[in-house]
Amino acid sequence: MTLIPGIHRLLRLGGVRDIESAVDDELRFHMEMTIRELVAGGMREDEARREAERRFGDVEAARERMAALDRERVNSERLAEWWSALGQDLRYAVRGLRLKPGFTLGVVLTLGLGIGANATMFGIVDRLLLRPPAYLRHSGRVSRLYFARVVDGSERVFTYANFARLRDMQRLTREFDVIAGAREFTLAVGAGEFVAEVRVQGVSAEFWSLFDARPALGRFFGADEDSMPETAHVAVLGYGYWRSHFGGSPGALGQQLRIGRNDYTIVGVAPHGFQGAELSEPAAIIPVTALVADEMLDVARRATYRTSYWYNMIGLLSRRRVGATEERAEADLTSAFRRSYEYQVEEQPGMAPRALARPRVVAAPVQFARGPHHGNEVNVTVWLVGVAAIVLAIACANVANLLLVRALARRREVAVRVALGVSRWRLLTQVLFDGLVLAVLGVVIGLALSRVGGGVLRATLLPGVSWEGGLADARTLAVCTLVALGVGVVIGTAPILDALRLDFGTSLRAGVREGTCRSSLSRIAMLVVQGALSAVLLVGAGLFVASLRRAQAVPLGYDPNRVLYVETELRDASVPDAERDALQGRLLERARSLPGVERAAQMLTVPFQGNWVQDVFADEAGPGARVAAVERQEVSPEYFGTVGTRLLRGRGIEDQDRSGGPPVVVVSQSLARRLWPGREALGRCLRIGADTVPCTTVVGVAEDTKTRSLRADPALVFYLSIAQSEGSGGVVVRTEGPAAAAAGSVQRALQPLLPGSAYVRVAPLTDFVAGERSSLALGATMFTVFGALALLVASVGLYSVMSYGVAQRSQELAVRTALGARPRDVVRMVVGEGLRTVLVATGLGLAAAWLAARWVGPLLFQTSPRDPVIYGGVAVVLVVVALVASAIPAVRASRVDPMAALRAE
Repeated sequence: MTLIPGIHRLLRLGGVRDIESAVDDELRFHMEMTIRELVAGGMREDEARREAERRFGDVEAARERMAALDRERVNSERLAEWWSALGQDLRYAVRGLRLKPGFTLGVVLTLGLGIGANATMFGIVDRLLLRPPAYLRHSGRVSRLYFARVVDGSERVFTYANFARLRDMQRLTREFDVIAGAREFTLAVGAGEFVAEVRVQGVSAEFWSLFDARPALGRFFGADEDSMPETAHVAVLGYGYWRSHFGGSPGALGQQLRIGRNDYTIVGVAPHGFQGAELSEPAAIIPVTALVADEMLDVARRATYRTSYWYNMIGLLSRRRVGATEERAEADLTSAFRRSYEYQVEEQPGMAPRALARPRVVAAPVQFARGPHHGNEVNVTVWLVGVAAIVLAIACANVANLLLVRALARRREVAVRVALGVSRWRLLTQVLFDGLVLAVLGVVIGLALSRVGGGVLRATLLPGVSWEGGLADARTLAVCTLVALGVGVVIGTAPILDALRLDFGTSLRAGVREGTCRSSLSRIAMLVVQGALSAVLLVGAGLFVASLRRAQAVPLGYDPNRVLYVETELRDASVPDAERDALQGRLLERARSLPGVERAAQMLTVPFQGNWVQDVFADEAGPGARVAAVERQEVSPEYFGTVGTRLLRGRGIEDQDRSGGPPVVVVSQSLARRLWPGREALGRCLRIGADTVPCTTVVGVAEDTKTRSLRADPALVFYLSIAQSEGSGGVVVRTEGPAAAAAGSVQRALQPLLPGSAYVRVAPLTDFVAGERSSLALGATMFTVFGALALLVASVGLYSVMSYGVAQRSQELAVRTALGARPRDVVRMVVGEGLRTVLVATGLGLAAAWLAARWVGPLLFQTSPRDPVIYGGVAVVLVVVALVASAIPAVRASRVDPMAALRAE
């Protein structure tokens, strides 16, 4: 927009004082003329004045009418003038950009990349951290509750509480309108060929009152259907699931749908976009008591049992009463939790007393990502927002440099226009308008790029999030609009500041080369900014790539790339154990016979998914020798060969290790060293669970494995025969090639063996390990992409500055050549200038990265945030880029014909 004259004109619209003065002058003129005519007709002057006043009537009213008419006319004229100037500036900007399509395309693409990166990251962070759940009522008073207590000397914060705790909190608190329970699970929904594992939410009846939502069809379930000890099996379908599986038909109401182990009656459909308090739209929403009832078959104890069964664990949401402060509400919650904890101590005497546990409640925002258990992915995502902003800053500096070069090339034209009467402010606002037009075009390109690349980022950052309407929603568009305005002002600032100090008379006399040295300082400064910010991003990319490589190189003690985990979901709690064991045997034999399968075995727990810990005792290590919380694994013969865990000494579990035979155990190397340091573990006695139980003989020592965290020490594990322990577990299958490629065929081959609505779940073992590396992979990928983008933009900026500098100095270079300078001297001089600029930028960027290392360090894996090799590598990359970007214009300068350059000047 023509900002400065436009504001001036708007302030002038309705200039009351000027208009009233003009009306007074006009009335005074007509009054005097009338008096003169009357005097000329023979009246005395005083009589003529009275007669004139009589003829004019109410002068004040006439004055107001005339002033109003004049104001309306002047306002209309000035507004038309303002719009005309605006249209002229727009046409001038578009015409100027059309004359140089290459320049325009380069600028728009540069801005589009920067704005697109920021639009994408804002959309993700907005969904993750800022935006409250859809339909949430009074979001400022709604909190997610976390339960903290001291365990083994340190405070631990728990996300979930058991069902009895929910009822205690509802009963014992006073500062809350609503306390509701909610938990999201992945359950099998449907039957036969239509069964699929999808997201299901279990919520308490109070949950609905947190939201201002009405069912799209039918109704929500009420308190009478979410009660204990009996519960109703009713379900509210998610809107998307209703549309995709029932065609959006009203006939879905009343139908039966198999969810998990039971059939549920469909009583309603949630409104479009309803996700509860989670980030994804569920397939169905069922009473939380139904989940508790499915797990706890003891009907009499369902409502009061406080042991932490898996399905019994739910998240709690609360809404404070009007007028209740956060401090008072949290104190009320903590008081209720302490009383509930005392009830639990009475129920389970082995628990730590309240004085030692020090239970308290933490009320956090309803967005889970803003709570204490958000994970490194959220931290990395927040860092990536800053990275995207750096990319935009580099793009702005680059474009400002290009606009400055363009303005320098047009100095003589500008001077001529000023000489012809165009105001300086009008010229400046045209420059600013150019920047705004480019910024708006950049937003259009950026949103298009964000739309195209958004799917990849959504799958990488938040694979389980529902993205209704994509990334470019109203909030993102509003932010992009503000960014466009800011970018337009920023990229227009450099040319404007240069124009403000321009001596137009000197420009007319000296030609286009005047002021080159003075303006080059601005261009070099912006180039230094680009290089420094690029160095920061490249250091981040190097650190995350090194961390990811080290995480991938960590020895796990097994080969996840060629192992599938097969788990059966019978969906029928009444199947006898003997039948389950027989089914597991059939699945095992069938898996071994499949083409492309090398081996198959059984295992009880899955690494990084769950574990069973027990205390172990070794008599030979001394009286009372004990290691607490050792992981228990139950396996079948061929397990170690199947998963790729090496046996270091002795043997593994074999066919003769069956029920009734001598109990045997294989221990991990670290456990053997802990129990029998410096001695052989084979043949030793291990007592499991208590020091009074019979001995289990150690028959083998296996290599250490990582089962909980890549950052932790190897797990202490002992392996029992699954036949001697009468366990079940799942099946592990070793494939000849990559496990992920064989998962579908293995699942199709095993599914026919399952009865009724049961189904088989097959997943590569890499899926369980991937979560430990996801934040590192995310950081490595995004920092590398943004760093490469920033390096590309900065190198283009360096090339453009050097090319323009060579063009401006063609006379100087020609004189140097004419005086005997050799081509290599010219190349050395030009390249040296570019290299000096990049060295300064690199030094500043590496210093900034060094200062930021303390905040990045916790996100890395076995990598120093100040790794000298990475810092040195970034410096080398930037120097090489500087050499290449400077060499092209330098070689061109060395080939200039000095006589032709001098004649042209």
